[in-house]
Amino acid sequence: MRRRIVVLVVVAAALAIALFGVPLAYAAARYYLADERVELERLADDTALRVVDDLFAGRAPDSVPTGESGSDVAVYSPAGTRVVGTGPDALDPAGPRIEVGEVVEADTAAEFVVVIAIARGDEVVGIIRAASPTIEYYQRTGLTWAAMVLLGGVALAGTWLVARGQARRLAEPLERLAGTAARLGDADFTARARDSGIPEVDSVGSALTLTAQRLDALLERERAFTADASHQLRTPLAGLRLQLESALENPDADPRRAIADGIDTTDVLERTIDDLLALARDVPSAASTGQVGEILDGLAGQWRRVLAERGLAVEVTGEAAAALVAGPVLRQVVAVLLDNAVGHGAGEVRLAARVLGDTVAVDVTDQGVGPAAGTDVFRRRAHDSGGHGIGLALARRLAEAEGGRLRLLRTDPTQFTLVLPTR
Repeated sequence: MRRRIVVLVVVAAALAIALFGVPLAYAAARYYLADERVELERLADDTALRVVDDLFAGRAPDSVPTGESGSDVAVYSPAGTRVVGTGPDALDPAGPRIEVGEVVEADTAAEFVVVIAIARGDEVVGIIRAASPTIEYYQRTGLTWAAMVLLGGVALAGTWLVARGQARRLAEPLERLAGTAARLGDADFTARARDSGIPEVDSVGSALTLTAQRLDALLERERAFTADASHQLRTPLAGLRLQLESALENPDADPRRAIADGIDTTDVLERTIDDLLALARDVPSAASTGQVGEILDGLAGQWRRVLAERGLAVEVTGEAAAALVAGPVLRQVVAVLLDNAVGHGAGEVRLAARVLGDTVAVDVTDQGVGPAAGTDVFRRRAHDSGGHGIGLALARRLAEAEGGRLRLLRTDPTQFTLVLPTR
């Protein structure tokens, strides 16, 4: 690309110089030719003024004026014979006819020649011939043309240097842009286009950077969805497995109960996937509004099997039980908090709900000791980093997406409080 830019600029400059220089060179040559003739006519007129008296008196002039170096001037008789001065001994009889009162140009291959007649009335009494060698004209014209060619070469060299600089300034941002696009094509979504100071290139770079950011965000959401889904589906899948294993261990029991429980668990899995997909795509949950009491009773039924040894108590006020909130958010957040109590808490788990103005507060409390002071339990961590990991970070995101809040109110005993707006 750089080479093409330089070649195009230099060719354009060469054409411009040629279009301007050729007419100028022609004009210079014409000017020098006219200057030579004017100088010869001046020399012939000056000679005529000096010898006219002698010619009218019938005397031969003693001398003639001296012209510029290389110029010849001579006086000839009416018959064409040289009387005085420098020049051929006789005028060429085959030359142009000499008219009285006119300047006759009688150029040869080697000289520019001007001839004028001196007359008394209609009688020619003498002829003046002035000549200069053509070589001086050609040398003068050639030197001028050489200077013009030299200046044109200097101009082209300057153009080449400027074109190289401009080509580099234009090509480097585009090359960096191509490199950024290649990195983006290799799935490196951290690639960013640098500003170049060229608005058009920066516009393309901004679009490419925005595309990279969107792809990076999309990939991050998909990764988050994968991690969130694996976290949230782990407990329902474990429950489903326990139900199926229990049904296999009791072949005499009514299978309808196990099938119904399995269908309920499958419904929980389906709702979890729908909620997590909506979160990953930054789309508000489209699920229906649910009553707090009904949702918490359903969760208690699911988790009492898991907390059978430790116990699960539910306290929901009548006003809170009838309150309407975003059902999917309440289900997922409370499920995360119960799972956290199972994995990191101790003793009985209490699930309570109460109304606070136009919001509902749900408390999940266990008898264990929470994290040390200053620990951010809601920061998302890797799977193998230990700690509270994905669940609490996901729960807070779900709560805040619905306009609610999730806080760790106490660490001894551990109490999390979820606040959601009512609908």
